[in-house]
Amino acid sequence: MTDPAPSTTAPSPFERVTVLGTGVLGAQIALQVAAHGVDVTSYDVDDDALRVGRGRLDAFAEAAALEVRDPAAYRAAPDRIRLTSDLAAAVQGADLVIEAVPERLELKRDVWARVGAAAPASTVFATNSSSLLPSAIADATGRPDRFLALHFANNIWRQNTAEIMGTPQTDTAVADRAEAFAVAIGMVPIRLHKEQAGYVLNSLLIPFLSAAAELLVKGVATPETIDTTWKVATGAPAGPFQIYDVVGLRTAYAIASAEPRAAVWAAYLKEHYLDKGLFGVESGEGFYRYR
Repeated sequence: MTDPAPSTTAPSPFERVTVLGTGVLGAQIALQVAAHGVDVTSYDVDDDALRVGRGRLDAFAEAAALEVRDPAAYRAAPDRIRLTSDLAAAVQGADLVIEAVPERLELKRDVWARVGAAAPASTVFATNSSSLLPSAIADATGRPDRFLALHFANNIWRQNTAEIMGTPQTDTAVADRAEAFAVAIGMVPIRLHKEQAGYVLNSLLIPFLSAAAELLVKGVATPETIDTTWKVATGAPAGPFQIYDVVGLRTAYAIASAEPRAAVWAAYLKEHYLDKGLFGVESGEGFYRYR
């Protein structure tokens, strides 16, 4: 699914958006929002992280420009994004805060507690967490009625789904605004009726990736063989280990580390990849090498 040209007919219900985290998905979210004419501030922990994040923004902008109908909007987007390592300043005046920090519950809760204390009372809060339920985080914000999950897929300009998942405490009007925002930034909103770990997308994807990981760890076949088997037999454009590289091996490790049944896979990723600085596409090498 390809992102439509930045919309001029569906204005965003949020004029000022802050994205917390400039990692793989944080950078893509900020880019997508800015490319659709919305004011964006990106926060990360220090100047080094922001410098790396700016590089990601530029790289993703160029990648997106090769695929979308309005490449100029994406190429111009990084220069429209304000970067800061001051969390309070980042959320001051924000209409919407989207969190894309590492997939660790206590870290997310700590970040949201700080955001809740600094952001305006009218601000809507959204987590991009891939595997954590929003109800595990909501109370840390101090305003659970204004908190929900807004989950994006990698290559956001192409795989343009936005999964919207509230908690029993989420105000329906807040979820409606999140859905309108998704449409305004060129996404296809996927509204969930109840909480589900992994949403729709990852509920389908994670078992698939886990099965591939088990084949590798047990020594049944190489990543290349597993990927080739899947692609040839199904006609899919990518195999599971190519998907792992796009998702990022640090994200895969964080998810595996939180699941006792995946301990062997987490240890395998750490020993063979993370400890060697191999994180997937973002580092130029993971299961495969990239230019």
